[in-house]
Amino acid sequence: MKALVEHIVKALVDQPEHVQVEEVQEGQTLCLRLTVHPDDIGKVIGKQGRTAKAIRSVLIAAAPSQYKRVRLDIVD
Repeated sequence: MKALVEHIVKALVDQPEHVQVEEVQEGQTLCLRLTVHPDDIGKVIGKQGRTAKAIRSVLIAAAPSQYKRVRLDIVD
C-alpha cells in the first residue's frame, strides 16, 4: 500500500523527492501518513479535496481484506 501511494503521489507533484509515506497498523485499520513538500500540498489535495478523495478510493479498493478501514492522512 505504501508503494501504491508513493507511485500515485510522485506522479502528481513537482518535487517527488520530498514524498514520504509512513504505514502504521492500528488493529484492523491501516493508517498511511503522507508528507509532501509544502508547495505541492495543493496538488495532492486538489480542488475541494477531489484528488485526495480519489486517492483514498483507490486505497480502499486495493486494501487487503484483513483491514476493515484504510486511512490516508496528509501531513504538513
